[in-house]
Amino acid sequence: METGSRLAALSLLLFLLSSCVCISPEQIEPLLYDEQLLWVSGVMGEVNTYRIPLLTFTPKGSLLAFTEARKSSSGDMGAKFIAMRRSMDKGATWSPTSFIVDDGEKPDGLNLGSVVVDEEVGSVILVYDICFYHHKCNPSSIMMVESRDDGLSWSQPRNLSVQLGVKSFIPGPGFGIQKRYNPAKGRLVVCGHGTLAANGVFCILSDDHGRHWYNGGVLKSIPYNQQKRAQDFDPDECQPVEMTDGSIVINVRNQNSYHCRCRIVVRSLDGGLTLPVENTFFDYELVDSAVSAGALVKEGVLYFTNPSNEHSRVNMTLRWSLTDGNSWVNKAAQIWAGPSGYSCMTSLNSGSPEDRKFIFVIYEKGHKNYCETVSFAKIHLYGGR
Repeated sequence: METGSRLAALSLLLFLLSSCVCISPEQIEPLLYDEQLLWVSGVMGEVNTYRIPLLTFTPKGSLLAFTEARKSSSGDMGAKFIAMRRSMDKGATWSPTSFIVDDGEKPDGLNLGSVVVDEEVGSVILVYDICFYHHKCNPSSIMMVESRDDGLSWSQPRNLSVQLGVKSFIPGPGFGIQKRYNPAKGRLVVCGHGTLAANGVFCILSDDHGRHWYNGGVLKSIPYNQQKRAQDFDPDECQPVEMTDGSIVINVRNQNSYHCRCRIVVRSLDGGLTLPVENTFFDYELVDSAVSAGALVKEGVLYFTNPSNEHSRVNMTLRWSLTDGNSWVNKAAQIWAGPSGYSCMTSLNSGSPEDRKFIFVIYEKGHKNYCETVSFAKIHLYGGR
């Protein structure tokens, strides 16, 4: 009887071992598994250019892609929609485009922005700005819309400047985070940048699921609130991620290539309340031409996407770090060799063996210039082995 029990236990162990996907970070060898264009500029009557792509999974597992639909030109100013597409099968198929925000015909319209997923209440929040450049308008307004039904419908825009004060602030672009670890577990953290004069990294925080927001940490440009010259310290667009120790690492565009043609990184140890200059460094390994980049933490590995080139927006590349960004694996996966711009990443952390294998990248892609299309790429983390 004892022998039979041992055999049964051994059989169960062998079954469990054979059914699991035994992978480790050291085996990462990314492969572009699938790619499709979500938006093509210039082919729809009311849209000239699609730019500034965002991507996230909802708490129910749907995949939401967002972008600015610029109505009359490719420029940062002018009237826009926020466009969205939704996938219920992890990016295999997508809904038609819906315009969830329309700023009308404003000469200085909306600027997207950050998407934040609140896992605790099951909501998706978009934060964006209107009148950032003060072109034929004043003042700027920080706006928010929210979906509580998996992206199917959205609230009316709410002006957060009532709580945060009047300032020019564009979130991200990318995603905001909900803290998973202490300090401040559950806090929503959105970081972005100011005008080119009053530039820097600024974070806004909410401890009650987006009902109330307040100002958090700041890393100001030098000189502050003055026009910049070449190689002045000018931190700009940024992407925060949370590490497993509860710290927030913010990867930042080095607007004026201060010190290097590479990325600025700042770390917050108090849930985004402060961004100390002593926790700021330059990551020489992340070569960059001053652009918004993507960052993502999945199972303790930090991933990074950008057009990896010192001078031009070309060569969209995926890199990864096993040491919380203190060093980078001496490998890289090229997603697209040609013109490429802003990018954003997401993954589904369901714990299933299949979902452990993949991350998803949305990025600006073209043949002659980077704003021709917005493309969605599915990356198999272990597919190149």
